[in-house]
Amino acid sequence: MSVQRTIGREVSTAGAGLHTGESVNAALRPADPDTGIRFRRPDLEGAPTVVAHVDNVVGVEWETVLGDGHTSFRTVEHLLAAAAAASVDNLDVDLDGPEPPALDGSAAGWCALLEEASIVDQKATARTLVIDAPLELQEGESRYTVLPAAAYRVSAEIEFDNPVIGRQFASFEVSADVFAEELAAARTFGLESWREALQSRGLALGASHDNTIVLTPDGLADDTELRFPDEFVRHKIVDLIGDLALVGARIKGHIMAERPGHRGNVALARKLSAKMNGGDGTALDIHRILEYIPHRYPMLLIDRILEFEAGKRIVGLKNVTINEPFFSGHFPGHPIMPGVLLVEAMAQAGGLLLMSEFEDPQDKLVYFMALDAVKFRRPVTPGDQLVFELEMLQLHGRNCRMRGVGTVDGQVAVEATMLARVVDR
Repeated sequence: MSVQRTIGREVSTAGAGLHTGESVNAALRPADPDTGIRFRRPDLEGAPTVVAHVDNVVGVEWETVLGDGHTSFRTVEHLLAAAAAASVDNLDVDLDGPEPPALDGSAAGWCALLEEASIVDQKATARTLVIDAPLELQEGESRYTVLPAAAYRVSAEIEFDNPVIGRQFASFEVSADVFAEELAAARTFGLESWREALQSRGLALGASHDNTIVLTPDGLADDTELRFPDEFVRHKIVDLIGDLALVGARIKGHIMAERPGHRGNVALARKLSAKMNGGDGTALDIHRILEYIPHRYPMLLIDRILEFEAGKRIVGLKNVTINEPFFSGHFPGHPIMPGVLLVEAMAQAGGLLLMSEFEDPQDKLVYFMALDAVKFRRPVTPGDQLVFELEMLQLHGRNCRMRGVGTVDGQVAVEATMLARVVDR
């Protein structure tokens, strides 16, 4: 059986973050068995820490973001990919900023740093997810097929309307040697025309020709050279390996991806994590939600269930658009989602968690009887994506107490403790 691994000594690096553009010092430190990979901010009071696990993902737009509602860590996928390829299970990553250094936009620098730190075995058995049956997932334009295999392999196909990229396919076994030689040096990429739009949203503020393959509509930007003819699909594979590291286990199986992206990668990581923990990882789309709760327009405030553990927790999503009917009066010229509706949306996700405990949920209703410790931390405006996570604290008969937190981009917007009861229609 494989044993867990960490690094033998502390190593460090520094640089600007790809999306924040902030200068950051990063230190990789050895960690005890069964602690996983942890991102820490020792420069902040209490040294807040977030474990690199899919349960803690709070953002998947152009990057993978981890958070706990109070602290977030952005663009973690390249470092995680290097650690996963080297079979490093336990690692503390100390940062004095919100994002690891971009280095050259690839995972090569992190591979070199881990090698410098000397990877060592630990006296604990490594967690391994063995794929024993085919699995499929469609998330937007991304499609994934997972098959049993003798080793960890990742294949990917991408297609972009750009003469340098076009359609590309690549397939690699995920091992330390193969990753270092064939994948680690593949850099992130983007069109020059994307820059203004991304930076207006607080993205790509640290992107430059030094850490990004810059493309024009006609091809490569001046002074840009490729390291591999298919560097683009290789980088997509790096991102996929990094995002799947969030399963919290080594993978033994063949992952095949069509048009992979962070949102789809993380959805697959959730499904694999749920499979490892005895669930099926199935998300609920709006059609399934309508089967379980009675709310309809304009009071249906949950668009999708991202994660579900029966009797334990649920994660729901609400996309807030300018077309919401309440924005016409709250407030004209300054649209803000009413606090009472933030609580209602969170309660609807909680209702779905509670209804799963009863037979014939279509014949039941959930009444919320009390709210405690309600706090509103930030306004929610058009364009925000609300992620609600609710944990079941107590269940006695038909009565339940839940704790809920709603976040936007990893920042807490609303939190509350709720008491609810299930009644017959």
